[in-house]
Amino acid sequence: MSNRDITKGKVILAAAGPGDPELITLKTLRYLGKADVVIIDRLVSADIIKHYINTEAIVIKVGKQAGKESSTPQPTINNLLVEYALLGKLVVRLKGGDVSFFSNIMDELIVLKEHHISYEIIPGVTSASGAAAYAGIPLTARGYSTGVRFLTYYRSDIISELQWKQLSQTDDTLVFYMSMETLDGVVQKFLENNISNDKLLAVIEQATTPLQHVYVSGFYEYDEKLKGKKFISPSLVIVGKVVALHEQFKWISNDNIRKYYFTPLHEAVETYNQPVSN
Repeated sequence: MSNRDITKGKVILAAAGPGDPELITLKTLRYLGKADVVIIDRLVSADIIKHYINTEAIVIKVGKQAGKESSTPQPTINNLLVEYALLGKLVVRLKGGDVSFFSNIMDELIVLKEHHISYEIIPGVTSASGAAAYAGIPLTARGYSTGVRFLTYYRSDIISELQWKQLSQTDDTLVFYMSMETLDGVVQKFLENNISNDKLLAVIEQATTPLQHVYVSGFYEYDEKLKGKKFISPSLVIVGKVVALHEQFKWISNDNIRKYYFTPLHEAVETYNQPVSN
């Protein structure tokens, strides 16, 4: 079959939000209701999968989790997008959080462009805004912060020593994604650069879900309060003066239950229903 004989489908790169299924957008819901194929991240609420996806659709889980050998390689995800789109299917690539924040969207856009497959990008609630809101921490606030920076530190070579100095001195709110395995190192870098006492850090575990927990500490008491603690994935870190507002404005309290909201990754790809025939 030549390329001219192929009736190409379309790929929708859509956001599921950070956990609470009601934070998904109406536009994404509309596409989920008519999709032929839905390719989903691990960090998508089971309620979305159960209630909002077309019952005739193929649902393919392509989970990723730091340090897990069973994480789905990005080329495998790219190939799935192309394979089903070239069969003329409407494919929804459903990502946890927002589609453009630390989500490998560029890899997927490149492969779609290479194969001349049409696509749409639907934004959503990213983990930073969801976590901050559900923790009662304004990311910006008069007298506390007028800017926000989104960062990651899953490898020690991502942030230079000069950048650590700048980050330690800024009054911007700093949000660290995918940095729980290196959190002790993050704190140490701030301490080495003499971060001020009025800046705190908050670890927000499984944000916006019924199992959300928030842990707040000063940098100079971190060793006693949080060092070495194992946090449930996904967890996100907020650094800055605004963290002090959590105690005043929190509207969800921690409870004594700590368990997974999102199923930990065990298998790279899990498929429901039967494959669509050509």
